[in-house]
Amino acid sequence: MLDSIRWDTDLVRRYDQAGPRYTSYPTAVQFNSKVGSFDLLHALRSSRNAKRPLSLYIHIPFCANVCYYCACNKVITKDHGRAQPYLERLEKEIELVARHLGADQVVEQLHLGGGTPTFFSHDELRRLMACLRRHFHLQDDDHGDFSIEIAPREADWSTMGLLRELGFNRISIGVQDLDPEVQRAVNRMQSLEQTTTIIDAARTLQYRSVNVDLIYGLPLQRPDGFARTVEAIIALQPDRLSLFNYAHLPERFMPQRRIDAEQLPSPADKLVMLQRSIEQLTDAGYRYIGMDHFALPDDDLAMAQEDGKLQRNFQGYTTHGHCDLIGLGVSSISQLGDLYSQNVSDIGAYQQAIDRGQLPTARGLRCNEDDRIRRFVIQKLICDFELGFAELKRLHGVNFTSYFASTRPMLEQMAADGLIELTDEHLLVQPAGRLLIRAICMLFDHYLPEQCHQRFSRVI
Repeated sequence: MLDSIRWDTDLVRRYDQAGPRYTSYPTAVQFNSKVGSFDLLHALRSSRNAKRPLSLYIHIPFCANVCYYCACNKVITKDHGRAQPYLERLEKEIELVARHLGADQVVEQLHLGGGTPTFFSHDELRRLMACLRRHFHLQDDDHGDFSIEIAPREADWSTMGLLRELGFNRISIGVQDLDPEVQRAVNRMQSLEQTTTIIDAARTLQYRSVNVDLIYGLPLQRPDGFARTVEAIIALQPDRLSLFNYAHLPERFMPQRRIDAEQLPSPADKLVMLQRSIEQLTDAGYRYIGMDHFALPDDDLAMAQEDGKLQRNFQGYTTHGHCDLIGLGVSSISQLGDLYSQNVSDIGAYQQAIDRGQLPTARGLRCNEDDRIRRFVIQKLICDFELGFAELKRLHGVNFTSYFASTRPMLEQMAADGLIELTDEHLLVQPAGRLLIRAICMLFDHYLPEQCHQRFSRVI
């Protein structure tokens, strides 16, 4: 893993295309209205009977200000009075879901996302966590992974102290870029001092892990300026760092229409930004986990990858992929065994469903045998950069060469280009192919030819 990635500009340009990030397979694009609340209820009961551990995701959609680049499900409002009605419905959904689960099912992972979770007041956050503890068996020995997304503009030392008191031990901070001109262009003003204050608080209060998100490809970004941002963030020593490619899709995401497309960096500048950032991070000792994610060698993700135990789900790379994932709140997604289900995305419809005493399931998907086989292949490649054909045969009863015969010509081309090593025993992603892992995984996506690639961000 020390030589985990190798930059090859020609290969990057040749294989850069739009495609899924594979937080699931099949992806959420394939979800349909045939899956409803009864399917989720049956899956919850199966989870209870199997006594599987749990991972909870709670979506808090509110933001006081809109970030123009954002593609998340959110509600922009400065009226904090809107939080309590939503919290009341969340509590009812928690109760509805928990009654179908077992008291012995331990919640190993908890994540509050959004939006801006700290839009909730301190009392509201206390109330939410108390409700979760009443209805779920939260792992309370500080060995669970309890994380929350933090906007440094909306938090301070007292907020960090409260969250630590409530059991949170991981934080994720959206920075994106530290250049004030770039921040103005995307309507997200956030100083380095604000970010430093939150990270200092996390260290002092003994949070276990700090993650920072950066985005390249935003308006007015230039290679030298973004390199200074990366340098400043490295100096703060976050345990994990995500480096996302901005996907400009104004036809799909209304806030992006406020971005002047003429101010976006050129494709050549974006490649320079990515290449320099990778060099800076690897020189500073960060390891490339995959899919835009980096971590220090002693981070749980890096160690799990070394041990072949890294997994991936709707929360990204994780060490808790063995858990059943339960999404709570508007637009949240659950994954229980072979069932994916998603709550309704409109907050009004979500609250109305809860008021009727119904689970707000809007759509989903139940995996078939082919989905399970392809999910296994994609997971192994995206987490381990290697697929052993004997393990595929043992677990799923299929021969790789015959089952994926249609991919052979493209796989052989990738092998000739140095992206992969292809033998009779395995498919091994080479250092030159790891940045392009999404393009490799796309070969095994049965549904991709039916989809418009423009629904996804580009690989690079």
